[in-house]
Amino acid sequence: MQATEHIVLESDERRVPALRTARKVHSRLRVQSSVRRRASELALIDYCYLSVRTWRSRSPDAQYVLDLRFVDPALRLSRHVAWRFLAASAVLAVLAVALAWRISASSTPWRHEWLLPLGGLFGLAVCAALVGLYRTTKTLVLFSVSGRARLLELTGGVGSFRAMRSFSRTLAAHVRIASARRRRSRAEHLRDEMREHLRLKEAGVLSEKEYEMSKARILAKHA
Repeated sequence: MQATEHIVLESDERRVPALRTARKVHSRLRVQSSVRRRASELALIDYCYLSVRTWRSRSPDAQYVLDLRFVDPALRLSRHVAWRFLAASAVLAVLAVALAWRISASSTPWRHEWLLPLGGLFGLAVCAALVGLYRTTKTLVLFSVSGRARLLELTGGVGSFRAMRSFSRTLAAHVRIASARRRRSRAEHLRDEMREHLRLKEAGVLSEKEYEMSKARILAKHA
């Protein structure tokens, strides 16, 4: 009969600091969009923890803390560029300029009726450019090490690109610091990570389905 090891998740309770009680705040990142009516704030606290706060218009505030010991050091920072809208804006602008040049170069007297198509082309070019900038985003995603659960997904607009890139570098350094503080035994680390997933599920960060999938992955590695 094959021996089975039981993992008691409720044992070995750990104290995770909150932002208001943190001894030190190392870095902050605030991403806000008045158009999307939502905002997010990340704060690195006490070297090994990431405080996450998100809120939207007319919705309750959500706040939780991630233990960086269980975050995959390979942070995912991707950029999405709305090339179609930006290309459409460029084409419309070129058409408007070409039409204006053709009208000015012709010997036909200027007519007020030509203002409508010219204004329409320039207006469409501006609208397409604004939509392209709005849909151009950068996204930061964090996964857990063994459970591969999505712990954080933060999306910011063009105005937040530089701040997100700088914060990501600092975050990666703190994840490396936290990784060095994991327990030496692989089995102990897997138990700790499973407890972290349970804590995040109880905090509402992970759904029941996400938790069960991550637990299955951890148990497979533990076996």
